[in-house]
Amino acid sequence: MSRPLSDQEKRKQISVRGLAGVENVTELKKNFNRHLHFTLVKDRNVATPRDYYFALAHTVRDHLVGRWIRTQQHYYEKDPKKISGGWQMEEADDWLRYGNPWEKARPEFTLPVHFYGHVEHTSQGAKWVDTQVVLAMPYDTPVPGYRNNVVNTMRLWSAKAPNDFNLKDFNVGGYIQAVLDRNLAENISRVLYPNDNFFEGKELRLKQEYFVVAATLQDIIRRFKSSKFGCRDPVRTNFDAFPDKVAIQLNDTHPSLAIPELMRILVDLERMDWDKAWDVTVKTCAYTNHTVLPEALERWPVHLLETLLPRHLQIIYEINQRFLNRVAAAFPGDVDRLRRMSLVEEGAVKRINMAHLCIAGSHAVNGVARIHSEILKKTIFKDFYELEPHKFQNKTNGITPRRWLVLCNPGLAEVIAERIGEDFISDLDQLRKLLSFVDDEAFIRDVAKVKQENKLKFAAYLEREYKVHINPNSLFDIQVKRIHEYKRQLLNCLHVITLYNRIKREPNKFFVPRTVMIGGKAAPGYHMAKMIIRLVTAIGDVVNHDPAVGDRLRVIFLENYRVSLAEKVIPAADLSEQISTAGTEASGTGNMKFMLNGALTIGTMDGANVEMAEEAGEENFFIFGMRVEDVDKLDQRGYNAQEYYDRIPELRQVIEQLSSGFFSPKQPDLFKDIVNMLMHHDRFKVFADYEDYIKCQEKVSALYKNPREWTRMVIRNIATSGKFSSDRTIAQYAREIWGVEPSRQRLPAPDEAI
Repeated sequence: MSRPLSDQEKRKQISVRGLAGVENVTELKKNFNRHLHFTLVKDRNVATPRDYYFALAHTVRDHLVGRWIRTQQHYYEKDPKKISGGWQMEEADDWLRYGNPWEKARPEFTLPVHFYGHVEHTSQGAKWVDTQVVLAMPYDTPVPGYRNNVVNTMRLWSAKAPNDFNLKDFNVGGYIQAVLDRNLAENISRVLYPNDNFFEGKELRLKQEYFVVAATLQDIIRRFKSSKFGCRDPVRTNFDAFPDKVAIQLNDTHPSLAIPELMRILVDLERMDWDKAWDVTVKTCAYTNHTVLPEALERWPVHLLETLLPRHLQIIYEINQRFLNRVAAAFPGDVDRLRRMSLVEEGAVKRINMAHLCIAGSHAVNGVARIHSEILKKTIFKDFYELEPHKFQNKTNGITPRRWLVLCNPGLAEVIAERIGEDFISDLDQLRKLLSFVDDEAFIRDVAKVKQENKLKFAAYLEREYKVHINPNSLFDIQVKRIHEYKRQLLNCLHVITLYNRIKREPNKFFVPRTVMIGGKAAPGYHMAKMIIRLVTAIGDVVNHDPAVGDRLRVIFLENYRVSLAEKVIPAADLSEQISTAGTEASGTGNMKFMLNGALTIGTMDGANVEMAEEAGEENFFIFGMRVEDVDKLDQRGYNAQEYYDRIPELRQVIEQLSSGFFSPKQPDLFKDIVNMLMHHDRFKVFADYEDYIKCQEKVSALYKNPREWTRMVIRNIATSGKFSSDRTIAQYAREIWGVEPSRQRLPAPDEAI
């Protein structure tokens, strides 16, 4: 009789059984050896771990290729709608240095993208001439569906200089300039998100945005015109059906140039009249907004657009004129409304408001959480909502349970599957069945055991990678996200210092041990965000080396926070910090990942926290702080940080420590900018929520002392996280914006009859 499987073996099984669906292990091994020998030209005596990774990647890719080709053939045959859609130190991440085994270059589909030049108006229409050309070369990555043999395509673009680029310069000895020019062209796809605090950075950022948009739109139109898989000849010449076959989702304002670019193609190249072209464009495009922060909404200087994309600026002016004519007809005599809604913002520097362009040129506009979508209608897009209320929708964000549960937390996935089966992997609402196990002692023990194993594993990782020893029995208090003032990592820091001061004040008192981990990256040009990182590391230097504190409090900054690190830290978290000022976070998805993986949330009623608390019940959340209406009232009254500083002794002590250099004795003024901001320029009102946050953290510690009740609350959170699957989100986009019915249809495998 075979021996029973250990817990570890069971957990290994679910990740293979649930995700890979491997039919023939022997065949996979044979293919692995074939790729190691013949693709990489290595044998086992000289192969490195990277060689093994590449051989395995090529083997898995082989498994996908037949399904990939068949999926594309199926789309052409069925003719569905296509969907497009200490101090931080920055180092270049040369991630393509060794190649990428998952992508396939498609040089045969390389396309020209134009910049600069000028516009000539002729009897045949506008012509954009004397341009600089950069080639866009596509690279395709297969994106497999879950157990359905569907393999979709993610197409990325690489900038290449034309082969004849300044070739004449080589002939006369000017080869250095020719090489520099080539580098300039290829810089477009060399650096992601350049620092745009200077003119050259802004120009490169705008070039990047247009480069991707222009290449993608040309590619979309090429595929629209052909009617068969692999066909190069244009068959469709009429664009009436274009919105039925193509959906362009503008994910924030970064691809907003798709609107004038599509208009340019339809009017200038396809010779369509303006009204018809505009109708096609609006029906095709939809806009997702991701922020209410005014500084995050792109506003491009007119002089930059005029230089880089002169024809597009003309088209934007025409769009604006026609749009304002509509506004004037709907609200006669309201001149101030025209000014507010104009795509062109007057001022010292004339700018184009790209969010306004997106709304004017789209048939649907959505936020990414219910509260966020309501705020859009009431605040920054109020005028647009009053003009066209039918455009505005909500699509609450979601996360994929395949990566964010089954893959990163197989132990938890296994104990769930033992109770309710495996169907939750593709139907996350089934997690609600776990509510009947809230009082099941065996299930409570299993969930707590998995969490403790994850914490031990992550503690070992920190010791190995960061050389930091932490107490795995402490409460793992985690805040991982972009470093930004509105996300209020500073509020977390104030709590840590307050906790430290309390331990120092009463060293013999029992305190629930905490390991506070803060991780994230600051934008290269964002001074305050970098100062926040420096503060976290400075607090850690003091707290972690104070013998009076011991292992009751540890502070760790998780550097180089990224998906692979998130997959380790999120399953290990006890407490998820979601503490942005109410009304500032559009949605968040980290909050959903923590909830699904069995962390409890301390948070404000902001973004998707509101819907998460609604699903789980507010009694199963640690909610604190101002609501949106409280923030509005405080704004009207006037926020005065000094009032809180004078009234709350513990807060005053913390700020005095920061001011005096307690956490930076060698540089007493190091944190003066942070103190000055908190006291005089804090848009996000950290002090206003400090007192309630500290009290809420005391409730967290009190509950953590009762492991059974803590775990019961964890189970309720996991059981009610089903709404936050990206499967639900995408199905809603499909039905309510793109006009297609989502399908779980399984395609036949390549070796199966169609």
